[in-house]
Order: sequence, then C-alpha cells, then structure tokens
Amino acid sequence: MFTGYGQGFVTVNAERFEHSIIVLPEGPVLRWNLTSIGALDEDAIRELAALKVEILLLGTGDHQRFPNMRSLQPLREAGTGIEAMDTRAACRTYNILLAEERNVAAALIV
Repeated sequence: MFTGYGQGFVTVNAERFEHSIIVLPEGPVLRWNLTSIGALDEDAIRELAALKVEILLLGTGDHQRFPNMRSLQPLREAGTGIEAMDTRAACRTYNILLAEERNVAAALIV
C-alpha cells in the first residue's frame, strides 16, 4: 500500500523510494529502470505484460502523459487494462483498487 508520495519520491508500506518502481499486491517492490514515458519501449511493455494483472496503473511522473498506443499491444494480448495518470494519482488509485481486492499493479516513474 502507498503510504506517501511527493516531489521525487513515493513510500510503500513506509519504505521510501526515489526511483521508478513496480508495485504488486504481493511480493517485493521491484526497481523499474524507466526514467521517462518516452523510454517506454517494447521490452518494457513486455515486462509489464508478464505481470499477469487485470489492471496496470502507469504513473507517468509529475504530469499525465500517454504512451504510444501502438506499443501497448502486448498488454492487450495479455488481457491487461492500462490506465495512464500522473504518479500521485496512480498511488491513490492503486490503494483504492487494492482495498477492493483487485488484481492490480502500479508501474511508477518517480
């Protein structure tokens, strides 16, 4: 669960992260090597599709940005819905969906 966020950081279960991360309901927080939405390439999309979640929240940093829609094909093939929003909104939305026991992941650019 996200327990805080601000300029250049997020906290998950009171642990502070100042780099991009992937968060799942179970398991460790994973470091994500993406630093901007423009760097979201085919390999990164395949990595996200392999998470096998119902909903993927893509936190795009301080401002909402949208990925290239054509690059999202591996997520569509995996049956994963994707929502792009600023990182703070992704944190809030993740907590709501987690409370609803949804199969959700958050991939956040911090």
